[in-house]
Amino acid sequence: MSVRVLLADDQALVRTGFRVLIDTAPDLEVVGEAADGEEAVRLARETAADVVLMDIRMPGTDGLAATRQITADQDMAGVRVLVLTTFEIDEYVFAALRAGASGFLGKSVEAHELHEAIRVVARGEALLSPAAVKGLISRFLASPGAGGHPPKDLAVLTERELEVMTLVATGLTNEEIAGRLGISRMTVKTHANRAMLKLGAHDRAQLVIIAYESGLVRPRTL
Repeated sequence: MSVRVLLADDQALVRTGFRVLIDTAPDLEVVGEAADGEEAVRLARETAADVVLMDIRMPGTDGLAATRQITADQDMAGVRVLVLTTFEIDEYVFAALRAGASGFLGKSVEAHELHEAIRVVARGEALLSPAAVKGLISRFLASPGAGGHPPKDLAVLTERELEVMTLVATGLTNEEIAGRLGISRMTVKTHANRAMLKLGAHDRAQLVIIAYESGLVRPRTL
C-alpha cells in the first residue's frame, strides 16, 4: 500500500517540484495539494493522508497553526506532519515540533532523501535527521525563555524505558540503541512506544523534547 502524501505550500512551483520528486517513488502517492494551512487541515482529513509535507510560512492559517490542529484532532491521529523549511535552525521549526510535527526537512533535499524521510515519518519509528533535530532542540532550550511546558514526571517509566528514552534523545536510531543495549530493534521500539504512551507524547519528536525539558538530557553549548 502506498504512503499517501499531502503537499502544503503557498508556492505552486514548490508543490509541483515536490510532486515530481515524490511521483518517482512507486510506494509514495501525492493525494492533494494545499496553498494554506486551513486548506491543509481540511485536505488532511478528506484525503486520509499519511504524511503532510507542511511549509510553515503561509498566508492566513500558517503551517504552525495547521500542525497544531492536525495533531490535536483524534480523527487524524494517524497523520504525521513533516515540516518543510529553508533554514534547518529555525525557531518556527522548533515550535512545530512542540506542536506535534514528526520532523523537518530542508527544501533543497534530494529525491532519495525526501522519499526516505516520508517513509520514516509514516512509520513513526524514528526522527528525521536526529543529529540535526538534537542540535535544534539544544539551541532553543538553552536560550532564555525557551521553556514554557512544565516538565513531565519521568517516575512513571521503568528503568529500561528511561534508558531507551535517554538514548533516543541523544539522536540514536533504534538499530544503534539496540546495539548499545544488547537487545533487539523491536524491543527498543516497544520500550520507546511505552514511554511515549505513558508520557502522552505524540511521537518520538515529542519524546525528545520531553527528555530535554525534564532535564533527563542536558543541552550542549553550541
